[in-house]
Amino acid sequence: MAISSLALLSALVALCLWTSPVVCLRFDLQSGQIKCISEEIKINAMTVGKYSVVNPSESVPLPESHRVSIKVTSPYGESMHSAENVDSGNFAFVTKEAGDYLACFWTPEHKPVATITFEFEWKSGVTAKDWTSVAKKSQVELMEVELKKLEDTVKSIHDEMFYLRSREEEMQDMNRSTNSRMAWLSFLSLVLCLSVAGLQLWHLKTFFERKKLL
Repeated sequence: MAISSLALLSALVALCLWTSPVVCLRFDLQSGQIKCISEEIKINAMTVGKYSVVNPSESVPLPESHRVSIKVTSPYGESMHSAENVDSGNFAFVTKEAGDYLACFWTPEHKPVATITFEFEWKSGVTAKDWTSVAKKSQVELMEVELKKLEDTVKSIHDEMFYLRSREEEMQDMNRSTNSRMAWLSFLSLVLCLSVAGLQLWHLKTFFERKKLL
């Protein structure tokens, strides 16, 4: 189910959404500073990101001072992802509105001031399909639920259409039956009226003959 949904999602993105460029950055961030990156993304586009602090020395563990906090917000200020004092992480979500999405990074105050080298990769649109392993752990699971809801809704509408069609056929059959009965009733009413008129004429003729008026 997950694989098929991801394939469907990728197909929908490829057909319907804009293709956004890949944001791949490596920058230095001093402790106590903040840096924000903006990315314009269309509505209903999948976007994924990966970030990590570069270890200044591969021979020793990453220092405790080399930690960052991140917050990704929508054009209307809704928080899409946040993490505090981490050395790496990732995010994935489907945009709810079009516009500039903002990813802000900051580091805590540290004495002496430390310079942190940071790598950040941000993909959206068609290019985001390379991050299925990341997206699978995030909003795509919710997307599967939404797709299932849409599938159930479409099935319900489909069943409702068939039900309305069957009801329409029943009404047409009823109308034909009613029209047929009304035609027979009209014919019988005409026969009855003619019969009554004939009887009245016969009665009047008999009456006048008995009174010797004819």
